[in-house]
Amino acid sequence: YLKERLAQRGVTKLDDLTPVRPGLYLWQGDITTLAVDAIVNAANSQMLGCFVPCHGCIDNAIHTYAGVQLRLECARLMAGQEEEPTGRAKITKAYNLPCCYVLHTVGPIICGAVTQADRELLASCYRTCLELAEASGLHSVAFCCISTGEFHFPNELAAEIAIQTVAGWQRQNPDKINVIFNVFKDRDYEIYKRLLR
Repeated sequence: YLKERLAQRGVTKLDDLTPVRPGLYLWQGDITTLAVDAIVNAANSQMLGCFVPCHGCIDNAIHTYAGVQLRLECARLMAGQEEEPTGRAKITKAYNLPCCYVLHTVGPIICGAVTQADRELLASCYRTCLELAEASGLHSVAFCCISTGEFHFPNELAAEIAIQTVAGWQRQNPDKINVIFNVFKDRDYEIYKRLLR
């Protein structure tokens, strides 16, 4: 059923995209239809997928289209561990998704003003995912807008941190990983497009 749904929704490959900078792409669409080495899931600290049926978050979308196998693998990974620390990441297979792997990272939850610690934790999400991808031999990673949805990180500041962190990592690790900034909302597309000029 999930394979049939994917065929109906269509798949986008890295070769279909045009870089905005060497090794850096901006793409607006459904991250669960991207055929890259890995997509990034903005996970909750339990790392078991969203617990609200039919919720509109990216965590729910990724677990829905990957299939129940993903939640089972996450449960095995989290056995004996109550929560995943903010700013860290884990890797799983992607199952029924067109990508090969899913990188699950827990972003900071914002309540009130954004602190320096929040900024550092969000940057750590991007760095940790890239380090994990490199260690796993991956060459392309698609990032969602981590923490900007249910976790309330301001969109513009989150984009600035994402671009700065990824660009810095790529400078230190040239030609290793192609990065796609995946956005779903028009607002985020306009922010990234402006910041990537």
